[in-house]
Amino acid sequence: MKIIGFLRGINVGGHHKVPMADLRDKLIELGCHKVRTLMNTGNFVFETKQSNIKNLENSIESSLSQSFGFPIPVILRHQKEISDLVAASPFATINIHKEIRLYVSFLKSRSKIELTAPYHSDDKAYNILSVQNNTIFSVLDLSTTTTTKGMNELEKLFGKNITTRNWNTIKKIVNI
Repeated sequence: MKIIGFLRGINVGGHHKVPMADLRDKLIELGCHKVRTLMNTGNFVFETKQSNIKNLENSIESSLSQSFGFPIPVILRHQKEISDLVAASPFATINIHKEIRLYVSFLKSRSKIELTAPYHSDDKAYNILSVQNNTIFSVLDLSTTTTTKGMNELEKLFGKNITTRNWNTIKKIVNI
């Protein structure tokens, strides 16, 4: 089974450093095969025979936290789920220009809030298009704001058990 993983809050601004080579080694120690990483922000793909994703997520999280000395939230998804997400083209109706940022956020567990989508921030710069299967699709328009407060909006709504990736990263990781 092919799995795509996302780490939250590593290698940002020089904090919580996790070298990708060390991440690969830890995953291999845990029995993962064909481990590959993308970028330096905790995106990885591997194969495993283990079928319980939550147990695997917890095992990786525990091992990484012990190794690096700080908590590292881990969110795993089946590769097919991410492939289907890309194939669905959730941003097809968005008028994309250089100031538009497309994001996909993954919740670690089912959301306790019922959000009516589309949701718009007060300044209309940040929009949540939809929430589907613990996945949030959102758009940030930097032409109407000078800040990237979208991630703050997400945490206010959904808490900190979430990680966000740019749509271009999602399209790349599904193909490695």
